Amino acid sequence: MEGYRLFRKDRLGRWGGSVALYVNDQLECVELHLGMDEDPTESLWVRIKGRTGAGDVTVGVCYRPPHQSDREDEALYRQIGAALCSHTLVLMGDFNHPDICWKDNTAGHMKSRKFLECVNDNFLLQMIEEPTKKGAVLDLVLTNKEGLVGNVKFKGSLGCSDDKMVEFKIHRAARRVCSKLSTLDFRKADFGLLRDLIGRVVWEKELEGRGPQESWLAFKDRLLQAQERCIPKKKKSGKIASRPAWMNKELLDKLRTKKEAYRGWKQGRVEWAEYKETVQVARNQIRQAKAQAELNLARGIKSNKKNFYRYVRDKGKTREVVGPLWEQTGDLASQDMDKTFLLQSSPARALTTLNKSWKAKTGALRMKNCPQYEKIRFETS
Repeated sequence: MEGYRLFRKDRLGRWGGSVALYVNDQLECVELHLGMDEDPTESLWVRIKGRTGAGDVTVGVCYRPPHQSDREDEALYRQIGAALCSHTLVLMGDFNHPDICWKDNTAGHMKSRKFLECVNDNFLLQMIEEPTKKGAVLDLVLTNKEGLVGNVKFKGSLGCSDDKMVEFKIHRAARRVCSKLSTLDFRKADFGLLRDLIGRVVWEKELEGRGPQESWLAFKDRLLQAQERCIPKKKKSGKIASRPAWMNKELLDKLRTKKEAYRGWKQGRVEWAEYKETVQVARNQIRQAKAQAELNLARGIKSNKKNFYRYVRDKGKTREVVGPLWEQTGDLASQDMDKTFLLQSSPARALTTLNKSWKAKTGALRMKNCPQYEKIRFETS
């Protein structure tokens, strides 16, 4: 999600499932690894840095399966205790204890009573006051500071889920990341001037007497000089999440109508059947809008390839990364810094080193005004 940093903990043995937490990328935060030596639990802990004098807040997300073992329950309770050490805590999640009565602080089953003991022993406050699924309070918001969590609201279900969405605010000033990084602003770039500056260079004279590495450095220096003149810079900051490509004003109105229908049903002004019909209409229109947007992208791929590949990239579950690289010494470079240094020093070897097992491809790089490097062939495996 653009503008947010994703923390996730997948279930062992397969991708997906378990818990995830999105944190605004303007907030300073760090993931806590609690209970690493114990039985694995579906829990995630992130410490959000507070402003000076305000203190940090540890935010936990947990999913407890209905048939979780006693050992895993005990491991979760120890993690909660560790998260509370000298920090303010907000813990949310689905704990699957439907038999707990939070008004009377009682429970029917032994596991639920042990969970209540953990909550009471750690002086935690439970903020959810109405059922979240089929008449039971399964989704909880726990905190150890009175007044820290407020404005708890319940909204309709998300997608096909039958759980209610819970919205709340954490009343604590967080420390924001002040980014000093700058990036190129290609929207304001003068590419005509850039091509003109590069075209003025007499490459035959510029690269005369230079080897591959020296030629590459000379070319890079010329390119960076032209870039500095033609492409301005801007400060890099967190972005507000943009709307999906398929979202339009009509769909936004339908989503608002859905929220109003849910609020009306909660207040007894709207019948359940009417609310469900509103939800179904909104869901169908969203599906149709997504399908139409994808069809338009596919039809216009020849005239606008960038939009198509941007959509495909955003839909991807993972991001492509550079894998480990072999160094000349035979060592394997796995750290980002080592791989970056290795790639920076590779142009000379790409032009000069030949391996007997490599096969030459037919493609070639051409350079104008430079007979010495009129055609450079690359050898690839």
